[in-house]
Amino acid sequence: MELKLRNIGNSLGLVLPKEMLSKLKLVQGDKLWVTESPEGYQLTPYDPEFSNQIETARKIMKKRRNVLHELAK
Repeated sequence: MELKLRNIGNSLGLVLPKEMLSKLKLVQGDKLWVTESPEGYQLTPYDPEFSNQIETARKIMKKRRNVLHELAK
């Protein structure tokens, strides 16, 4: 999908079409992250740092499953 840069006040901005907003499940005020990949840049509604933290938590939960089970009692 092609996006066009536009003047917004003294800055440049992108206007996202309704179809893109709908597919990304975005509303006004949401944040987007731009990540660099081998194919170029990717626009995503998901915080890559949060994803890293969740992945680390999953590894700990898997490794310490018995401890967490005992704590849940």
